[in-house]
Amino acid sequence: MTLKADKLGKFLSDNIVTVIFLALTLVAIPFSRLSGTYILSNLIDRFARSSFLVFALILPIMAGMGINFAMVLGATAGQIGLIFAIDNNIMGVQGLVYASLLGMPISILLGWFCGQILNRARGREMVTGFILGFFMDGVYQFFGLYVMGWLIPIKTGQVAQIDGGGVRNTLGLESVRGGLDKIISLKIGPFAFPIVTFAVIALLCVFIIWFRKTKLGQDMRAIGQEQGVSHSAGINVDRTRILAIVISTLLACLGQIIYLQNMGNMFTYTSQRQAGYFAAAAILVGGATVTRATIKNVFIGVFLVHSLYITMPLAGKELFDSAMIGQYMSDFINFGIISLALVLHAWRNRRNADLARAGLRGGAALAAAGGDK
Repeated sequence: MTLKADKLGKFLSDNIVTVIFLALTLVAIPFSRLSGTYILSNLIDRFARSSFLVFALILPIMAGMGINFAMVLGATAGQIGLIFAIDNNIMGVQGLVYASLLGMPISILLGWFCGQILNRARGREMVTGFILGFFMDGVYQFFGLYVMGWLIPIKTGQVAQIDGGGVRNTLGLESVRGGLDKIISLKIGPFAFPIVTFAVIALLCVFIIWFRKTKLGQDMRAIGQEQGVSHSAGINVDRTRILAIVISTLLACLGQIIYLQNMGNMFTYTSQRQAGYFAAAAILVGGATVTRATIKNVFIGVFLVHSLYITMPLAGKELFDSAMIGQYMSDFINFGIISLALVLHAWRNRRNADLARAGLRGGAALAAAGGDK
């Protein structure tokens, strides 16, 4: 009985974030009064929209760098590509390809810059990446508000602000909306499945599974477990960590383009920040930690977070007679989950260190007792 209780306690301790989110979702569903068909239909659409973006966090976690909050640099690069695609009136899949080809070199450059900074902030990567995201926000706003329209001409009124200087706060992406989702859309009853988008996500899963088995992937896993030993084994630790961030930033760029083509509009100066917060919350809700993440964690997290996003506003309206309260509760829970996961990580590290010290003390005591005999 004690063994079962210990196993249950360990399971709850390791998955407390997922359990809390699942409980909140199960409570919100009946209060929202939404049909199962409506919820499932929205989940399919949102799953296609967001999953690619969350996968961008796996490799830095595998390399021992924690949650890559600096993924917003990659999301920003994707948005820059979309701005130019819309301004040049390049539509559909061609517009998405154009945005990707423009955004990818920018994301690689930003990822290299970010990796260099994080190597100099070893042990504090997450908070450093968070601040780098704010730094990039300032650079991006300067680019969007002053460089675009003044130094780089804006061709269309759809992109330019009324005075002709800078990019609008909100851009309509009608010309590329559904550019990927609508290539092949399978309709089964009330449900529509964007086959090509799901195929792209499946290919990314295959890539991550394959990448883990490569020499570089094995090096990242070794560095995530112990950097000192990896360095002694001849692994170029700094270079490998930079590559993890570069790949993460590149995936964030492509993921943001997929996300926004599904949404059909872009909040020019805030969408990239929201992408970072959502991805971090989703992978943590899925059961990942800042030291371990799997493909399964991504899928579970996206499913649970979007389930709550769908049901909580209407549940809040029913409970508090205000849909806005439900939306505020969703955002509050989102940030709360990130905070809880980071606190639990610090607590587990301290607990494991205490247990290790206690084990060493116990071993020393046994050795001393043996010597007395």
